Amino acid sequence: MDKFMRDVTAYIPQLRGYAASLTGSLADADDLVQEMLLRVCRHRSQFQEGTNLRAWLHTILRNVFYSRLRRERSMVQDVEGRHAAQLGQAPDQEWRLRFGELLQALDKITPEQREALILVVVSGLSYEEAAEVCGCAVGTIKSRINRARDRLATLLDIADSRSHGGRAGWADHRPTAYL
Repeated sequence: MDKFMRDVTAYIPQLRGYAASLTGSLADADDLVQEMLLRVCRHRSQFQEGTNLRAWLHTILRNVFYSRLRRERSMVQDVEGRHAAQLGQAPDQEWRLRFGELLQALDKITPEQREALILVVVSGLSYEEAAEVCGCAVGTIKSRINRARDRLATLLDIADSRSHGGRAGWADHRPTAYL
């Protein structure tokens, strides 16, 4: 395996996490990453040595995801959630309940804010890398993340730690401690 493929392979866990946050499903995330890796192999010659490989990979993954969304628009959806409800299992631990609340809250923020938050907070990209992936200014990314955090705090009924000296509610036990 050459250096390029070793470098790409090193980013797969991070890409898989980003894909899972986009799709909401580990199985779909794995499919998305696999499709992205195929595109990387096919278009390897388009990568310019010395540029940011991680941002390039995240951009391809994002493009694959949005291409899939456009294709899936013509499919019948489970709008009322009847099928999804049959597949679900009631959480048996407190953290699962809280995580479910977080996922629901994430669905209520704008896609742009969610994407910026996930790229920086979950995937660990810098603001500059996230701006490159999203094709916008660094200030826009910072603004989206700030608005996303504020909106999530409101949706989850969490007091702002900067103005209230701590967080209220279930903040100490929630999986969003790093948001």
